[in-house]
Amino acid sequence: MNFKKKLIWLIAVIYPPYFIEKAFTFLTKPMQFKLLPHEKKVLDTAKKNTYKFQDFDIQCYQWGKGNTRILMVHGWEGHAGNFAKLIPLLTKNDYTVYAFDGPSHGASSREKTSPFEFTKLVEELIKLFKVTQIVSHSFGGVAALGALGKNPEIQINRYVAFTIPNKFSERIREVCSEFGLPEKVIRQLIDKIEREEGVSVETLNVEDYAKQSSVHKALLLHDINDRILPIRKSAEVAEKWKNAELVEVKNTGHYKILTDSHSLNITVSFLTN
Repeated sequence: MNFKKKLIWLIAVIYPPYFIEKAFTFLTKPMQFKLLPHEKKVLDTAKKNTYKFQDFDIQCYQWGKGNTRILMVHGWEGHAGNFAKLIPLLTKNDYTVYAFDGPSHGASSREKTSPFEFTKLVEELIKLFKVTQIVSHSFGGVAALGALGKNPEIQINRYVAFTIPNKFSERIREVCSEFGLPEKVIRQLIDKIEREEGVSVETLNVEDYAKQSSVHKALLLHDINDRILPIRKSAEVAEKWKNAELVEVKNTGHYKILTDSHSLNITVSFLTN
């Protein structure tokens, strides 16, 4: 532990409320990132509308008018433009593609939010758009499978996850490790989340949502050297999810996997067959 983390650890032991609030804010206030030129170009071609969700104005997008309806679910601190390379490939294959910017993400309105609100929004959009296929990136997989696990009556025939986390408790501890927080403070942070959200953190596992969902066939794509989300997390999900196959890719990392031609070709082939 470096000097800065040692100092934070000591102060957190003496006065935990400040650091609990700091960590909680980190988990509930996503950072904003500018659109890349190719992302903006694709988003500009979409049919756009606003969906009212709680106190948010959610920016929604649609491309194409094909027979297969699919929803793109971006990750935490992402946006719909992250799928800009995949969207044209699908519209060429008779797809209607739907996407959105999550609460406090992209072009949607900005308020305090949480991963749980994000999941609830995804649940509503899956039902609204009547999709039969889903593609997610990173945390988007938590939201999508959380929604599907709670609604097993929703039938999804193909699902693709570009990297996927598993246990929410691990995410909390990863955030806390960035601050160098002691176990006592981590436990109090978990208590705060459970109290405010009315959930049990230890039960929030993607592998369980996946087993409860009605997804007929799933493909998990993950770079073997992903430094942001280790491949073991997708492997944990794939091991427990009998309808899923894990495909390892190389030289893409956590974000380039969404623009890598090899990964995209595998995705389109899986979805269209």
